[in-house]
Amino acid sequence: MRAYSILLLATGNVGSNGTGANIFRGHCNVQGATDLGLDVTTLPGYYGLDENAWRHWARVWGVEYDWLLSRFGSKALMEAPGIPSTRWFDAVIMPGERDKTEADGQAYVAQPSSLKAMMVFGHGGNTVTRMPEMVKGLEKLDLLVVADPHPTTFSQISNRRDGTYLLPICTSFEMDGSRTASNRSLQWGAKVVEPIFESRNDYDVIHALTRRLGFGERMFAGIEVKDGRVAAESILREMNRGLWSIGYTGQSPERLKLHMRHQDRFDLVTLRAKPGAPAEIAGDFYGLPWPCFGTPEMRHPGSHVLYNTNLHVKEGGGTFRARFGVERNGQTLLAEGSYSRGSEIQDGYPEFTVAVLKRLGWFGELTAAETASLETHFGANIDRASWATDLSGGIVRVAMEHGCVPYGNAKARAVAWNLPDPVPVHREPIYTARPDLVAKYPTLPDRRGFRMPHLGQSVQARSATVVKDFPIILTSGRLVEYEGGGEETRSNKWLAELQQDMFVEIHPADAAARNIRDGGWVWVTGPESNSRARVKALVTERVAQGVAFMPFHFGGWFMGEDRRKHYPAGTDPIVLGESVNALTTYGYDPVTFMQETKVTLCQIKGA
Repeated sequence: MRAYSILLLATGNVGSNGTGANIFRGHCNVQGATDLGLDVTTLPGYYGLDENAWRHWARVWGVEYDWLLSRFGSKALMEAPGIPSTRWFDAVIMPGERDKTEADGQAYVAQPSSLKAMMVFGHGGNTVTRMPEMVKGLEKLDLLVVADPHPTTFSQISNRRDGTYLLPICTSFEMDGSRTASNRSLQWGAKVVEPIFESRNDYDVIHALTRRLGFGERMFAGIEVKDGRVAAESILREMNRGLWSIGYTGQSPERLKLHMRHQDRFDLVTLRAKPGAPAEIAGDFYGLPWPCFGTPEMRHPGSHVLYNTNLHVKEGGGTFRARFGVERNGQTLLAEGSYSRGSEIQDGYPEFTVAVLKRLGWFGELTAAETASLETHFGANIDRASWATDLSGGIVRVAMEHGCVPYGNAKARAVAWNLPDPVPVHREPIYTARPDLVAKYPTLPDRRGFRMPHLGQSVQARSATVVKDFPIILTSGRLVEYEGGGEETRSNKWLAELQQDMFVEIHPADAAARNIRDGGWVWVTGPESNSRARVKALVTERVAQGVAFMPFHFGGWFMGEDRRKHYPAGTDPIVLGESVNALTTYGYDPVTFMQETKVTLCQIKGA
């Protein structure tokens, strides 16, 4: 992806209509969840985890920084990245720092103890690699709580019963709230039907849980709650109060509801409100895609296309962010001779702070209320207050009045010096069918990250010994019939009819060499944990010789065992099948710990 982005920059395909590399994400509000800190490396809005980030959010949340600090074992732990969902089971199996021994070496979790309990909202266990290890982690947990509209893989994949609870959670159609799409546009989702059975929505469950844990009043200090029900509008307003760093501040519930009411008044291609649209939406881009700078009262229209210098910032234009300082190795990182339309500074400039406003002679343009807010919160450190930490919005407002983008105007950055590979290079997969290439294109060395050991070359060294027994490259992906872990879609009789069996796609030459016929049962085995899966063969030239493909939406079988009887009565999906992630192996992105689902090795034999 980085290589594609660099190519787009080099060819001028960024910052204008019809260009760029929009990401396509598979679930409703995945972008919104990421924006709110789902990534374990940051607080909401990509502020990071350092003390300044915690202090900013303490102000937004209306709690004391010292109280937040008291919730952690240490300041170092407070500012350390958490454990990603791809490796939670390793954090259960490995000892914590208090329990590690000399023999453990690096194989421990960098926190006082291992993971003891897990509460899962809307996540299927069959979507994560290394399922045999996942099962071991499940069985070692002291407490497991699964909250989902359908019982997921977690509810039946292991034999645990004690300390296990299944809670019904309602769907997005049974609750109000804002949702953010891949293009950064927001929509207000209105409740369609009331929750059925004993289902409750995520907001109310979190509120009830935090009250029982003793900090509900603090967590919901700035959010309206009445009779145990959390007001969705109040949640969005708290986001608006704090998410200055990405311009998630102008999309009030009222503005979003106006957009929903007048959807027919927006152009489907440009997303802009059509001529003659009501005054309250005039000039807006549909959904107010972030950055939507300033307070809702400032009426920023949202930014349909990022980095579009052909528009004024107050019309949705922008520049490249100045996130990495102003110079490196004696070379300026700020833009040279490039600026957005109407900018009074016709060159590069850094992120706006009070110090920058003073240097430009613009500090006096802040209102008395804006100045008082900055003085109250920053005191003697007022010069360090930035556009991203000024809760009054004054710095943002003044910058935009002069045609400047609050986050600065910098050069595009193709060399990422803070990543293991500053420029993209080829590295062979950890499990490669070409071990002869490992010496020239090795993966990264073993190291630690996200509180755990992160293996690389020590695992890759196994490729030379396993490729003989597992000569086929296995990759995985999606089907149009099913979605995610598949519990809901495989429970839909119309979709279930379209795809009734889990399968492996195998090339005719590979099938002939193994005496495998189309539609026949086969065993697919993997190089770790004696993993295997019994599935049907789909003999096709859609895959190359030496390559096999399996979808990931199936569950309910594990290592050849049909586990339908382990579902709670009446909740088992219509279609069951093996999960490809019973076969997928070790391997994680060095920066994000995203799992390796696209490349491993396998063997296929008739069942």
